[in-house]
Amino acid sequence: MLKKYFVTFIFTLLILLPIGVAIDISEKIGRFLEFPNLTAYEIIRDYYIPFIIQNTNTFMPLGVFISTILFTSKMASNTEIVAIHSAGISFKRFMRPYIVGAAIIGLISLIGNHFVVPNYNKAFEDFQEDYLRKSSKRKSSVNYASLQLSENDFVYFRSFNFKTNKGFDFSYEHFDGLELKRKIIGQSINWNEKDSTYTISNYTKRKIYADIDSIESGRKFDTIFNFYPKDLEYVNNLAKTMISPELSEVIDNSEKRGVKSLNIYKVEIYKRTSIPFSSVILTIIAVALAAKKRRGGIGVSLATGVALMFVYVFFMKVFEVLGSAATYNPLFMIWIPNIIFGLLAVYLYFYAKQLH
Repeated sequence: MLKKYFVTFIFTLLILLPIGVAIDISEKIGRFLEFPNLTAYEIIRDYYIPFIIQNTNTFMPLGVFISTILFTSKMASNTEIVAIHSAGISFKRFMRPYIVGAAIIGLISLIGNHFVVPNYNKAFEDFQEDYLRKSSKRKSSVNYASLQLSENDFVYFRSFNFKTNKGFDFSYEHFDGLELKRKIIGQSINWNEKDSTYTISNYTKRKIYADIDSIESGRKFDTIFNFYPKDLEYVNNLAKTMISPELSEVIDNSEKRGVKSLNIYKVEIYKRTSIPFSSVILTIIAVALAAKKRRGGIGVSLATGVALMFVYVFFMKVFEVLGSAATYNPLFMIWIPNIIFGLLAVYLYFYAKQLH
């Protein structure tokens, strides 16, 4: 039974993926032809292989759901499920191979989401940036940026240009508790990539003591700070290109530095776990819907299942957007669709159990 389940699942994916690729080719072919030096090999290697891997992982819960409905509805229409229950096999035991299969697929998806897909997303995003996007997602500069370097150290910029590695109206502050002890102000600051130092121009250094302040001014001086220019840049699609340990490190370091707008990064890392987990939930729903023989056959179960799947995807997208907003808890928002459909799965499971 488990073998047939996996065969149906793979067959479903093999139907869905070529459709997705064909639709994408029809949309992108014009853009590809605008670059005569772009070879078919490069398009396949840097765009369509990552595209297929990315969408395989995305379609896994959908593939699990549809394949479970198809497989179970066929068994129900052939009265195989009635025969199974007549042999004394309980509904709970009947469900076991489905849960095992969904758990295996979910585990593969989980590992892929956290460690495999992000590596392919890097090539995918680079290709889109170079050939497909009309406007770049990469920021060339930021305005009014700030970082918390440690518990007591803060830096501020009115603006910073990533192309020239130069910032303006720079300020560094060191606190002892709530008391300001040292401050550096510079008209401009340059990042020297060769030796990882910063050059501050037209500066004023101020040291604050109990009785008197020490002030020093000058044209320029070199110093070291515990941050890189890239720490000032937060681009939404960067989260997709980092494996989960790297993404977690970025989130932790950014929180220590006082960066507030991190929900997009958190949504990405939470989503990598919630989507694979949905495979089990959707499998329970699919079995509960399709286990009873219906007058309309497979079509009725499939139509009901697809409608529920659209509702799930709609919820997932809506709460993903809400989770990205600074006012909401991203972990809770990302898991709301699974919580709602998990409760539905429990209800349908016990309802189907009573019927059998």
